[in-house]
Amino acid sequence: MQYMLLVYEPEDLDQGPEGQASLMDVAARHMALAKAMSEAGAMQAGAGLQPVATATTVRTSASGQTLHDGPFAETREHLGGFYLIEAPDLDAAIKWARQVPIRPGGSCEVRPVATY
Repeated sequence: MQYMLLVYEPEDLDQGPEGQASLMDVAARHMALAKAMSEAGAMQAGAGLQPVATATTVRTSASGQTLHDGPFAETREHLGGFYLIEAPDLDAAIKWARQVPIRPGGSCEVRPVATY
């Protein structure tokens, strides 16, 4: 079964020299995890995402689609990246999620991919 591991973190963690050093450290840890997942046959895809300020939101209303030119998520965290993995069950997916490097204030959501 496929699962998405959605990585959320406060975006302001990357600011300043300390933030950039933290970003480089966590990026290296993500690369190591991706390698381990690949070697185990679990890794399907994954990527980091550009900052939330680069996002565009399209909302659908009763009158049609309206294009918005910026992010409108009202949250302290942003979706910073994802992994798409293959795992035999939720417990195995959670085991991988527990290895995702998350900085203080962040989280990793584990969600099964829907099949229709």
